[in-house]
Amino acid sequence: MALGAPLDQNTNNPQEFNASQGYQTALYSLFVLFFMMGFITCLNDILLPYLKKVFDLSYTQASLIQVCFFSAYAIMSIPSSMVVKKLGYKTTMISGFSVAALGCLLFLPAVTFHSYGIFLFALFVLATGIVLLQVAGNPYVSILGSSETASARLTLAQALNSVGTFLAPYFGAYFILSKLKETTDASAVEIPYIGLAVTLIVIAVILSRISLPAVQSGNDTSSDEGSAWSYSHLVFGVIGIFMYVGGEVAIGSYLISYLGQPEIAGLTEETGAAFVSYYWGGAMVGRFVGTWLLSQFQPGKVLTTFAILAVAMIAISISTTGQTAMWSIILVGFFNSIMFPTIFTLAVKGLGKHTAQASGFLSTAIVGGAIIPFLFGICVDMVKESTQDEAYGLRLAFIIPIVCYAYIAWYGVSGSKVKTNA
Repeated sequence: MALGAPLDQNTNNPQEFNASQGYQTALYSLFVLFFMMGFITCLNDILLPYLKKVFDLSYTQASLIQVCFFSAYAIMSIPSSMVVKKLGYKTTMISGFSVAALGCLLFLPAVTFHSYGIFLFALFVLATGIVLLQVAGNPYVSILGSSETASARLTLAQALNSVGTFLAPYFGAYFILSKLKETTDASAVEIPYIGLAVTLIVIAVILSRISLPAVQSGNDTSSDEGSAWSYSHLVFGVIGIFMYVGGEVAIGSYLISYLGQPEIAGLTEETGAAFVSYYWGGAMVGRFVGTWLLSQFQPGKVLTTFAILAVAMIAISISTTGQTAMWSIILVGFFNSIMFPTIFTLAVKGLGKHTAQASGFLSTAIVGGAIIPFLFGICVDMVKESTQDEAYGLRLAFIIPIVCYAYIAWYGVSGSKVKTNA
């Protein structure tokens, strides 16, 4: 059962909410939340090539940026779900913005001491704030309306997330990557992340003054017996989230390096950042399109179709060169669009009182964004060392995301079927 705050408060059924009860205000607040989550997370795709050069890192060492950021999901998601139960959605979201602001401010000592280790710690703190926002935001969107339109509603919220991911690379290219030729230290990150910290604090203050509806899925008819792990569609959904986030983040993390290869596009880091925006922008467009598709067709079938097309785009990219290779890999972003919200809503369907717990498990699975890019980096370094061919190493490593999307295709048609006694 997905709960509002406080835990024992009697609340209305979500279908009964209207604008006067804060329904619209709640959705607008969540749209801001999703935008900021996307913006901050996507800046890692700029930090990775930037810090790789500043600290002269290997691909494996640079991938620790995503490892530290996304490992917070493994460590903090379940505790965050407990925070939601204890304090409610609103207080958890305010806490999330505040903790994320602290993480941004920790970039200052990282620059002062020119320490990659402090950067990684700052990213972990920043990610902890994002985890709090994620664990509270996703189920809150899901239960603010009918269960039949939950996938479409969460996809719309994720579309605002994609607006943030689309704009972040431009922001990072202008304020961070453009400084690579001017300085050998990491000082370019100071002003952008101070600005982010101030923005997050302002949002937290505004959110604290907004009245949000406390909700619960009061008419849920699912069984209250057992635990969340007794549902196979949840178990497979946790793996699906792991695969999806891992594949998507791996592609975004190494896209600048991939497009920088002479046989692909030969782009500079600053120019390549614009194409990272196109990758995430494809997800933004796809989520608006997906909102309509998911309201017309079965979510599982839409998910499988998009996953198969993502596999096809990667296969085309790694087997071709030039413009074909460049645009086909960028198009994967479009097919990523509906995956997270669709997997999430399919996984929590019919869980009743276990929904909040399941949200914690699903958010924990976002650690795929740490592990898959790390494996990707290891693969590139190993092949590069043995063949002295960086481009070949990058192409070979893209097989890892192919495996991720193949699993998601299976989940859409089979693994998402609701069953108990997993």
